[in-house]
Amino acid sequence: MSWLSILLSFGAAIVVSALATPIVSRVACAFEVVDRPNERKVNRRTNIPLLGGLAVALGCFVGLSFGVNLEPGLGAEGHLEGLFLGGAVLLAIGVFDDKHALSARPKFLAQLLAASIAMYYGYEIDHVTEPFTGTKIDFPNWLAWILTVLWIVGVTNAINLIDGLDGLATGVAAIIGVTLTLVCWQLGLSIGVLMGVALVGGLLGFLPYNFSPAKIFLGDTGALFIGFALALLALEGYAQAELLTFVVPLLALAVPIMDTLLSILRRLRRRVGVFSADRQHIHHRLLEAEGSHRSAVLSIYFLTGCFCVIALSFTKLQGIAALLFLLAVLVLTWRLVRNLGLFDGAAPEPPARVGDSAEAGRGGPA
Repeated sequence: MSWLSILLSFGAAIVVSALATPIVSRVACAFEVVDRPNERKVNRRTNIPLLGGLAVALGCFVGLSFGVNLEPGLGAEGHLEGLFLGGAVLLAIGVFDDKHALSARPKFLAQLLAASIAMYYGYEIDHVTEPFTGTKIDFPNWLAWILTVLWIVGVTNAINLIDGLDGLATGVAAIIGVTLTLVCWQLGLSIGVLMGVALVGGLLGFLPYNFSPAKIFLGDTGALFIGFALALLALEGYAQAELLTFVVPLLALAVPIMDTLLSILRRLRRRVGVFSADRQHIHHRLLEAEGSHRSAVLSIYFLTGCFCVIALSFTKLQGIAALLFLLAVLVLTWRLVRNLGLFDGAAPEPPARVGDSAEAGRGGPA
Protein backbone atom coordinates (compact mmCIF):
# COMPACT_ATOMS: atom_id res chain seq x y z
CA MET A 1 0.00 0.00 0.00
CA SER A 2 1.43 3.37 -1.02
CA TRP A 3 1.80 6.47 1.13
CA LEU A 4 -0.08 8.38 -1.57
CA SER A 5 -3.21 6.29 -0.99
CA ILE A 6 -2.99 6.81 2.76
CA LEU A 7 -2.48 10.57 2.50
CA LEU A 8 -5.21 11.04 -0.10
CA SER A 9 -7.66 8.97 1.95
CA PHE A 10 -6.81 11.00 5.05
CA GLY A 11 -6.98 14.31 3.21
CA ALA A 12 -10.28 13.48 1.51
CA ALA A 13 -11.84 12.54 4.87
CA ILE A 14 -10.73 15.80 6.49
CA VAL A 15 -11.91 18.00 3.60
CA VAL A 16 -15.30 16.28 3.19
CA SER A 17 -15.98 16.33 6.93
CA ALA A 18 -14.97 19.98 7.27
CA LEU A 19 -17.08 21.06 4.29
CA ALA A 20 -20.07 18.94 5.32
CA THR A 21 -20.22 20.16 8.93
CA PRO A 22 -21.70 23.64 8.24
CA ILE A 23 -24.23 22.07 5.89
CA VAL A 24 -25.24 19.48 8.49
CA SER A 25 -25.50 22.28 11.06
CA ARG A 26 -27.93 24.22 8.90
CA VAL A 27 -30.00 21.11 8.19
CA ALA A 28 -30.17 20.27 11.91
CA CYS A 29 -31.35 23.81 12.72
CA ALA A 30 -33.91 23.73 9.90
CA PHE A 31 -35.46 20.53 11.28
CA GLU A 32 -35.01 21.66 14.91
CA VAL A 33 -32.66 18.83 15.78
CA VAL A 34 -30.95 20.87 18.47
CA ASP A 35 -29.73 20.39 22.03
CA ARG A 36 -32.18 20.99 24.86
CA PRO A 37 -30.29 21.82 28.08
CA ASN A 38 -31.56 20.38 31.35
CA GLU A 39 -30.32 19.97 34.91
CA ARG A 40 -28.30 16.86 34.00
CA LYS A 41 -26.22 18.57 31.34
CA VAL A 42 -23.18 20.78 31.53
CA ASN A 43 -24.33 22.70 28.46
CA ARG A 44 -26.54 25.67 29.33
CA ARG A 45 -26.73 27.16 25.81
CA THR A 46 -29.84 26.55 23.75
CA ASN A 47 -30.33 25.51 20.14
CA ILE A 48 -26.86 24.09 19.46
CA PRO A 49 -27.38 21.82 16.42
CA LEU A 50 -26.89 18.08 16.74
CA LEU A 51 -26.27 15.52 13.93
CA GLY A 52 -22.56 16.33 13.69
CA GLY A 53 -21.90 12.62 13.39
CA LEU A 54 -23.30 12.73 9.85
CA ALA A 55 -20.37 14.92 8.77
CA VAL A 56 -17.86 12.62 10.51
CA ALA A 57 -19.39 9.53 8.90
CA LEU A 58 -19.53 11.13 5.45
CA GLY A 59 -15.87 12.12 5.66
CA CYS A 60 -14.94 8.62 6.87
CA PHE A 61 -16.90 6.85 4.13
CA VAL A 62 -15.63 9.09 1.33
CA GLY A 63 -12.03 8.89 2.55
CA LEU A 64 -12.16 5.12 2.88
CA SER A 65 -13.77 4.68 -0.53
CA PHE A 66 -11.10 6.95 -2.00
CA GLY A 67 -8.29 4.86 -0.53
CA VAL A 68 -9.77 1.50 -1.50
CA ASN A 69 -10.27 2.60 -5.11
CA LEU A 70 -6.65 3.70 -5.27
CA GLU A 71 -5.48 0.35 -3.92
CA PRO A 72 -7.34 -2.46 -5.73
CA GLY A 73 -6.71 -5.97 -4.50
CA LEU A 74 -6.59 -5.14 -0.79
CA GLY A 75 -9.22 -7.77 -0.02
CA ALA A 76 -11.58 -5.19 1.47
CA GLU A 77 -14.68 -7.32 0.81
CA GLY A 78 -16.61 -7.77 4.02
CA HIS A 79 -14.63 -5.15 5.87
CA LEU A 80 -16.31 -2.27 4.09
CA GLU A 81 -19.79 -3.80 4.07
CA GLY A 82 -19.64 -4.47 7.80
CA LEU A 83 -18.62 -0.89 8.56
CA PHE A 84 -20.92 0.80 6.04
CA LEU A 85 -24.08 -1.20 6.73
CA GLY A 86 -23.65 -1.49 10.49
CA GLY A 87 -22.69 2.17 10.66
CA ALA A 88 -25.74 3.13 8.61
CA VAL A 89 -28.02 1.38 11.11
CA LEU A 90 -26.51 3.37 14.00
CA LEU A 91 -26.56 6.63 12.07
CA ALA A 92 -30.27 6.14 11.36
CA ILE A 93 -31.20 5.36 14.96
CA GLY A 94 -28.95 8.21 16.11
CA VAL A 95 -30.71 10.75 13.89
CA PHE A 96 -34.09 9.56 15.15
CA ASP A 97 -32.90 9.75 18.75
CA ASP A 98 -31.43 13.22 18.36
CA LYS A 99 -34.81 14.39 17.08
CA HIS A 100 -37.18 12.44 19.34
CA ALA A 101 -35.06 11.34 22.38
CA LEU A 102 -35.57 7.58 22.29
CA SER A 103 -35.40 5.33 25.33
CA ALA A 104 -32.44 3.02 25.87
CA ARG A 105 -34.14 -0.13 24.53
CA PRO A 106 -34.49 0.76 20.81
CA LYS A 107 -30.92 2.11 20.78
CA PHE A 108 -29.66 -1.10 22.35
CA LEU A 109 -31.56 -3.20 19.80
CA ALA A 110 -30.04 -1.13 16.98
CA GLN A 111 -26.59 -1.75 18.42
CA LEU A 112 -27.27 -5.50 18.51
CA LEU A 113 -28.35 -5.36 14.87
CA ALA A 114 -25.24 -3.41 13.85
CA ALA A 115 -23.02 -5.87 15.75
CA SER A 116 -24.75 -8.81 14.06
CA ILE A 117 -24.21 -7.22 10.63
CA ALA A 118 -20.52 -6.76 11.40
CA MET A 119 -20.25 -10.41 12.46
CA TYR A 120 -21.98 -11.55 9.29
CA TYR A 121 -19.26 -9.80 7.29
CA GLY A 122 -16.43 -11.39 9.22
CA TYR A 123 -15.78 -9.30 12.32
CA GLU A 124 -15.60 -11.96 14.99
CA ILE A 125 -13.64 -12.93 18.10
CA ASP A 126 -13.60 -16.67 17.45
CA HIS A 127 -10.33 -17.73 19.11
CA VAL A 128 -7.28 -16.59 21.00
CA THR A 129 -3.76 -17.94 21.20
CA GLU A 130 -2.38 -18.71 24.65
CA PRO A 131 0.78 -16.54 24.93
CA PHE A 132 3.15 -18.97 26.69
CA THR A 133 2.70 -22.20 24.75
CA GLY A 134 1.18 -20.84 21.55
CA THR A 135 -1.86 -23.09 21.96
CA LYS A 136 -4.85 -21.96 19.92
CA ILE A 137 -8.11 -21.84 21.85
CA ASP A 138 -11.18 -21.95 19.57
CA PHE A 139 -14.46 -20.61 20.84
CA PRO A 140 -17.80 -22.29 20.09
CA ASN A 141 -20.08 -20.24 17.87
CA TRP A 142 -22.34 -19.14 20.69
CA LEU A 143 -19.40 -17.86 22.76
CA ALA A 144 -17.84 -16.11 19.75
CA TRP A 145 -21.16 -14.35 19.14
CA ILE A 146 -21.43 -13.25 22.79
CA LEU A 147 -17.84 -12.00 22.99
CA THR A 148 -18.05 -10.10 19.72
CA VAL A 149 -21.39 -8.49 20.55
CA LEU A 150 -20.16 -7.54 24.02
CA TRP A 151 -17.09 -5.93 22.51
CA ILE A 152 -18.90 -3.97 19.78
CA VAL A 153 -21.83 -2.87 21.94
CA GLY A 154 -19.55 -2.14 24.89
CA VAL A 155 -17.15 0.10 22.95
CA THR A 156 -20.06 1.81 21.17
CA ASN A 157 -21.64 2.72 24.49
CA ALA A 158 -18.31 3.68 26.04
CA ILE A 159 -17.85 6.45 23.47
CA ASN A 160 -21.51 7.38 23.89
CA LEU A 161 -21.09 7.82 27.64
CA ILE A 162 -17.93 9.91 27.46
CA ASP A 163 -19.61 12.32 25.04
CA GLY A 164 -20.15 14.96 27.72
CA LEU A 165 -18.03 18.05 26.99
CA ASP A 166 -17.38 20.08 23.86
CA GLY A 167 -14.89 18.23 21.68
CA LEU A 168 -14.31 15.49 24.25
CA ALA A 169 -15.58 12.40 22.42
CA THR A 170 -14.28 13.68 19.07
CA GLY A 171 -10.75 14.30 20.33
CA VAL A 172 -10.54 11.17 22.46
CA ALA A 173 -11.77 9.04 19.53
CA ALA A 174 -9.18 10.65 17.23
CA ILE A 175 -6.35 9.82 19.66
CA ILE A 176 -7.58 6.23 20.02
CA GLY A 177 -8.04 5.98 16.24
CA VAL A 178 -4.44 7.03 15.61
CA THR A 179 -3.24 4.39 18.07
CA LEU A 180 -5.28 1.56 16.55
CA THR A 181 -4.18 2.65 13.07
CA LEU A 182 -0.53 2.40 14.12
CA VAL A 183 -1.23 -1.07 15.49
CA CYS A 184 -2.70 -2.13 12.15
CA TRP A 185 0.35 -0.62 10.42
CA GLN A 186 2.68 -2.68 12.63
CA LEU A 187 0.76 -5.82 11.71
CA GLY A 188 0.71 -5.02 7.98
CA LEU A 189 -3.09 -4.81 7.85
CA SER A 190 -3.67 -2.43 4.93
CA ILE A 191 -7.45 -2.25 5.12
CA GLY A 192 -7.22 -1.52 8.86
CA VAL A 193 -4.81 1.34 8.14
CA LEU A 194 -7.19 2.84 5.57
CA MET A 195 -10.15 2.47 7.93
CA GLY A 196 -8.18 4.18 10.65
CA VAL A 197 -6.89 7.15 8.63
CA ALA A 198 -10.35 7.74 7.13
CA LEU A 199 -12.00 7.72 10.56
CA VAL A 200 -9.34 9.98 12.09
CA GLY A 201 -9.60 12.33 9.11
CA GLY A 202 -13.36 12.57 9.53
CA LEU A 203 -12.94 13.35 13.22
CA LEU A 204 -10.25 15.99 12.69
CA GLY A 205 -12.29 17.73 10.00
CA PHE A 206 -15.17 18.03 12.46
CA LEU A 207 -13.19 18.87 15.62
CA PRO A 208 -12.66 22.64 14.97
CA TYR A 209 -16.44 23.09 14.93
CA ASN A 210 -16.92 20.89 18.01
CA PHE A 211 -14.15 22.13 20.31
CA SER A 212 -15.12 24.54 23.08
CA PRO A 213 -17.15 26.62 22.55
CA ALA A 214 -18.83 24.14 20.22
CA LYS A 215 -20.87 25.32 17.26
CA ILE A 216 -22.31 21.82 16.69
CA PHE A 217 -22.53 18.61 18.72
CA LEU A 218 -22.01 15.00 17.66
CA GLY A 219 -25.29 13.87 19.19
CA ASP A 220 -26.15 10.18 19.39
CA THR A 221 -25.72 10.16 15.61
CA GLY A 222 -21.98 10.68 15.99
CA ALA A 223 -21.28 8.99 19.31
CA LEU A 224 -22.83 5.68 18.25
CA PHE A 225 -21.17 5.64 14.83
CA ILE A 226 -17.72 6.57 16.16
CA GLY A 227 -17.87 3.95 18.90
CA PHE A 228 -18.91 1.29 16.40
CA ALA A 229 -16.13 2.25 13.98
CA LEU A 230 -13.50 2.11 16.73
CA ALA A 231 -14.76 -1.29 17.86
CA LEU A 232 -14.38 -2.68 14.33
CA LEU A 233 -10.98 -1.03 13.88
CA ALA A 234 -9.76 -2.77 17.03
CA LEU A 235 -11.08 -6.09 15.73
CA GLU A 236 -9.17 -5.61 12.49
CA GLY A 237 -5.93 -6.12 14.39
CA TYR A 238 -6.84 -8.21 17.39
CA ALA A 239 -9.93 -10.35 16.86
CA GLN A 240 -7.71 -13.39 16.28
CA ALA A 241 -4.58 -12.46 18.21
CA GLU A 242 -2.88 -13.71 21.35
CA LEU A 243 -4.73 -13.38 24.62
CA LEU A 244 -2.32 -10.77 25.98
CA THR A 245 -2.18 -8.70 22.82
CA PHE A 246 -5.93 -8.22 22.91
CA VAL A 247 -5.12 -6.05 25.92
CA VAL A 248 -3.76 -3.42 23.49
CA PRO A 249 -7.16 -2.10 22.28
CA LEU A 250 -8.42 -2.30 25.86
CA LEU A 251 -5.57 -0.04 26.95
CA ALA A 252 -6.12 2.34 24.03
CA LEU A 253 -9.81 2.56 24.96
CA ALA A 254 -9.08 2.61 28.71
CA VAL A 255 -10.61 6.02 29.50
CA PRO A 256 -14.07 5.48 27.92
CA ILE A 257 -14.19 1.83 29.06
CA MET A 258 -13.19 2.78 32.61
CA ASP A 259 -15.83 5.51 32.68
CA THR A 260 -18.48 3.04 31.50
CA LEU A 261 -17.60 0.34 34.05
CA LEU A 262 -17.50 2.85 36.89
CA SER A 263 -20.86 4.26 35.79
CA ILE A 264 -22.43 0.80 35.89
CA LEU A 265 -20.88 0.05 39.30
CA ARG A 266 -21.95 3.42 40.69
CA ARG A 267 -25.57 2.96 39.59
CA LEU A 268 -25.75 -0.60 40.87
CA ARG A 269 -24.50 0.57 44.27
CA ARG A 270 -27.16 3.26 44.29
CA ARG A 271 -29.79 0.73 43.18
CA VAL A 272 -30.89 2.82 40.23
CA GLY A 273 -31.20 1.87 36.59
CA VAL A 274 -27.95 1.20 34.73
CA PHE A 275 -29.06 3.58 31.97
CA SER A 276 -30.06 6.38 34.35
CA ALA A 277 -28.14 9.65 34.02
CA ASP A 278 -25.89 11.25 36.61
CA ARG A 279 -23.15 13.86 36.87
CA GLN A 280 -20.37 11.67 38.28
CA HIS A 281 -18.48 10.82 35.08
CA ILE A 282 -14.77 11.41 34.71
CA HIS A 283 -15.37 14.58 32.72
CA HIS A 284 -17.71 15.94 35.40
CA ARG A 285 -15.12 15.33 38.14
CA LEU A 286 -12.32 16.90 36.11
CA LEU A 287 -14.50 19.87 35.22
CA GLU A 288 -15.05 20.50 38.94
CA ALA A 289 -11.36 20.00 39.71
CA GLU A 290 -10.00 22.09 36.83
CA GLY A 291 -12.63 24.81 36.93
CA SER A 292 -12.31 25.25 33.18
CA HIS A 293 -14.09 23.47 30.39
CA ARG A 294 -11.09 23.45 28.04
CA SER A 295 -8.69 22.40 30.79
CA ALA A 296 -10.89 19.43 31.66
CA VAL A 297 -11.08 18.32 28.02
CA LEU A 298 -7.34 18.72 27.48
CA SER A 299 -6.68 16.75 30.69
CA ILE A 300 -8.71 13.83 29.35
CA TYR A 301 -6.92 14.12 25.99
CA PHE A 302 -3.62 13.84 27.87
CA LEU A 303 -4.84 10.90 29.95
CA THR A 304 -6.06 9.10 26.82
CA GLY A 305 -2.75 9.81 25.09
CA CYS A 306 -0.85 8.28 28.01
CA PHE A 307 -2.90 5.09 27.86
CA CYS A 308 -2.41 4.94 24.09
CA VAL A 309 1.38 5.24 24.47
CA ILE A 310 1.22 2.41 27.01
CA ALA A 311 -0.87 0.38 24.55
CA LEU A 312 1.72 0.81 21.79
CA SER A 313 4.52 -0.11 24.21
CA PHE A 314 2.63 -3.25 25.16
CA THR A 315 2.80 -4.51 21.55
CA LYS A 316 6.54 -5.05 22.01
CA LEU A 317 6.23 -7.22 25.14
CA GLN A 318 5.58 -10.93 25.52
CA GLY A 319 5.09 -13.54 28.23
CA ILE A 320 6.02 -12.66 31.83
CA ALA A 321 7.22 -9.17 30.89
CA ALA A 322 3.82 -8.35 29.41
CA LEU A 323 2.04 -9.65 32.53
CA LEU A 324 4.23 -7.61 34.88
CA PHE A 325 3.78 -4.51 32.72
CA LEU A 326 0.01 -5.01 32.69
CA LEU A 327 -0.05 -5.48 36.47
CA ALA A 328 1.84 -2.20 36.95
CA VAL A 329 -0.62 -0.39 34.66
CA LEU A 330 -3.59 -1.80 36.58
CA VAL A 331 -2.15 -0.68 39.93
CA LEU A 332 -1.46 2.83 38.63
CA THR A 333 -4.93 3.04 37.05
CA TRP A 334 -6.54 1.94 40.31
CA ARG A 335 -4.63 4.68 42.13
CA LEU A 336 -5.69 7.26 39.55
CA VAL A 337 -9.34 6.30 39.89
CA ARG A 338 -9.14 6.56 43.67
CA ASN A 339 -7.47 9.97 43.49
CA LEU A 340 -10.28 11.23 41.27
CA GLY A 341 -12.84 9.91 43.75
CA LEU A 342 -14.50 7.79 41.09
CA PHE A 343 -15.01 4.84 43.45
CA ASP A 344 -17.25 6.96 45.63
CA GLY A 345 -20.66 6.03 44.31
CA ALA A 346 -22.41 8.00 47.02
CA ALA A 347 -20.73 11.31 46.32
CA PRO A 348 -23.10 14.26 45.93
CA GLU A 349 -23.66 15.36 42.41
CA PRO A 350 -21.92 18.60 41.43
CA PRO A 351 -24.15 21.53 40.49
CA ALA A 352 -24.58 22.51 36.89
CA ARG A 353 -22.19 25.27 35.81
CA VAL A 354 -23.98 28.08 34.04
CA GLY A 355 -22.05 29.18 30.98
CA ASP A 356 -20.23 25.93 30.36
CA SER A 357 -21.20 24.03 27.23
CA ALA A 358 -21.25 20.34 26.48
CA GLU A 359 -23.28 17.62 24.92
CA ALA A 360 -23.86 15.47 27.98
CA GLY A 361 -27.12 13.62 27.62
CA ARG A 362 -27.32 13.94 23.85
CA GLY A 363 -24.64 11.40 23.11
CA GLY A 364 -26.12 9.03 25.62
CA PRO A 365 -27.08 8.76 29.30
CA ALA A 366 -24.30 10.91 30.69
